[in-house]
Amino acid sequence: MLEDGFGREVTGVRISLTDRCNFDCVYCHNEGLGDTRGPMEPADDEMSTDDVVRFLEVAAEFDVDSVKFTGGEPMLRDDLEEIVRRTPDSMETSLTTNGTFLPDRADGLVDAGLERVNISQDALSPKAFREVTKSAAYDDVMEGIDAALDAGLDPVKLNMVVFEKTAGYVPEMVDHVAENDGLQLQLIEYMPELAGRPEWAIDIDRVHDWLEEQADRIEQREMHGRRRYWVSPDDSEESATGMVEIVDPVGNADFCANCHRVRVTHEGYLKGCLNRNDDLKSMGEMTKPEIRETFRETVDERVPYYGEYMVRDEDGNWVFNEEYIGA
Repeated sequence: MLEDGFGREVTGVRISLTDRCNFDCVYCHNEGLGDTRGPMEPADDEMSTDDVVRFLEVAAEFDVDSVKFTGGEPMLRDDLEEIVRRTPDSMETSLTTNGTFLPDRADGLVDAGLERVNISQDALSPKAFREVTKSAAYDDVMEGIDAALDAGLDPVKLNMVVFEKTAGYVPEMVDHVAENDGLQLQLIEYMPELAGRPEWAIDIDRVHDWLEEQADRIEQREMHGRRRYWVSPDDSEESATGMVEIVDPVGNADFCANCHRVRVTHEGYLKGCLNRNDDLKSMGEMTKPEIRETFRETVDERVPYYGEYMVRDEDGNWVFNEEYIGA
């Protein structure tokens, strides 16, 4: 297993299969690459099926044990089932999607080997959903969630980005997962350094504080030290069934110190950090020797974004570490 200079082993990879998407979410940062949404037709620069599988085979050589397929919307790839099927057996395989294509494809993806799914779900009304996603596909997403559960992808984790436009929907989303078996909720801190609009950001600690008041029990997860809040349905005497977790990386040095992922762009570039694009490394013609060399270099050059690439000045503000500027 490869380890960077800060003692962080790389155990997982996130692979963006495309930057195409049938939604236009107002908070999207496209895996840190910015708003590159374009035509829905496949682009020539997308990695081929064989390219993706070849990278995964090399990653497995270094004991990487999990892969998450992202986008854009990864289900715009017609070859997604084949990619999942050809993923090394040693890897846990998961998917982040908006869910609109799951009604027709969930069973096939499970048959191919998909084990987990995250579905974007930012609101529980068609109107609010449209305001955030610029899409009228609310019913399709809800059907996709049901299809995923029916196919055995249990639990289904709902991803909700928390910012000014969605913060008011958090209580009903928490109630929703508490009342529906098989659902969990992942509240994701809005990242203005990637998505812009810093005025949309909210104090995520307020969400933590509110959840502490609602929760029947709280667990501390090993990964990133994340807290899990278990919440019961209203007026229920049953034990807590709804699990809510907060992903809060903004200004969180502990989060970055425990990052064990490397990312791959849809064009076949490796990047060691979501927040950076000055560390992109091409895997060339995607031969296995090239992939091995680039993977080693990427891991070797990884640094925690907060706490190293960004450091606190004498006033406690995050500023760029001059060691990495212009390097």
